[in-house]
Amino acid sequence: MSSSKKNKYAVWAITPNGVDIAQKIAGDLSDVEVFLSDKVTAVGSQSTTFQSLSAMLAEQFCRYAGHVFIMSAGIVVRIIAPLIQSKVEDPAVVVVDDRGKHAISLLSGHIGGANDLAVKIAACIHANPVISTATDVNQIAAIDVLAKEKQLFIENPHAIKIANMALLKREKIRLHDPFGCMQVSIPDSIAWPTAVANGAYVTPGESKKEDHAACVFIDDVIVDLPPQALILRPPTLMAGIGCNRNTTMEEMQDHLERVFEQFQLALGSLAGIASIQLKADETGLLALAKHLGLPLYFYDKEELNQVQGIKNPSSMVEKHIGVKSVCEAAAIIAAQNGTLVVPKQTNRNVTTAVARIGYTSLA
Repeated sequence: MSSSKKNKYAVWAITPNGVDIAQKIAGDLSDVEVFLSDKVTAVGSQSTTFQSLSAMLAEQFCRYAGHVFIMSAGIVVRIIAPLIQSKVEDPAVVVVDDRGKHAISLLSGHIGGANDLAVKIAACIHANPVISTATDVNQIAAIDVLAKEKQLFIENPHAIKIANMALLKREKIRLHDPFGCMQVSIPDSIAWPTAVANGAYVTPGESKKEDHAACVFIDDVIVDLPPQALILRPPTLMAGIGCNRNTTMEEMQDHLERVFEQFQLALGSLAGIASIQLKADETGLLALAKHLGLPLYFYDKEELNQVQGIKNPSSMVEKHIGVKSVCEAAAIIAAQNGTLVVPKQTNRNVTTAVARIGYTSLA
């Protein structure tokens, strides 16, 4: 998938009026690409034509950040229905009527950005933006919008509606947020949980009614939580990885996942991977970062040797490549000189360590 396309919007038109509106949008905005039915003409237009709207859309749906359809909402509902996956994955969908009077946010209003896109398109063609999400019409910041702004990974999207309903009803939300990501954004929240017992966070003396109260858990650790708890993962963990030459991506990924599972850390909080500069051409490592969609950082020997707090220096590694540590040192640097939370873990070909970025760096 082209990353450049992922930052663009596709505009679709099937009528002469729709063509005029699409050209107006393309003329005013630089981040759009136009798709036109082969049954209409557009003089001098830089556009892609299609015979079948549904067939072309099936190819393009996931390649763009959002889609603007200049046609009836009924047509759009029918053609996108087989393509919809989830509210955290689907692109934004906006519908504009054939006269350009309304720009309707139809799908992925919050996380996908359709609400913002509808406003943007409406301003471009002097239309009325139509937003129907309850939190927006009540001028309440939705929890999924806040999560997106704070770059928090939503682990269980089904719980979003519980938290948003609590906001709409002005109910207090129980909040676990040691990194301070949302303490200001969620008014009158109740600090939660207050204790840890047998791997589960609990609040002593909570009633059965409170057991079903909305709660938001923002942390990088894995614990047992109530089913209604919305789990948000902050980008707080950096993995340092060392490996033998030509180690496969699959072996690295398996080791990484095993380490996170063993130490009860959430992969959703993994913000990046780091290693020594000598591994900058390691195909397995490059493939792993691409597969996980994570940035990959490399550090030279001098940088790695200056790191303090190494738990497991290796005389063998120092003898062969001139550094006392690869995975632990790389993880600590990548975490902005953070805390080593998982010391070096080793299998036959891979070493992995994990460091946590300091709380104050995220608040």
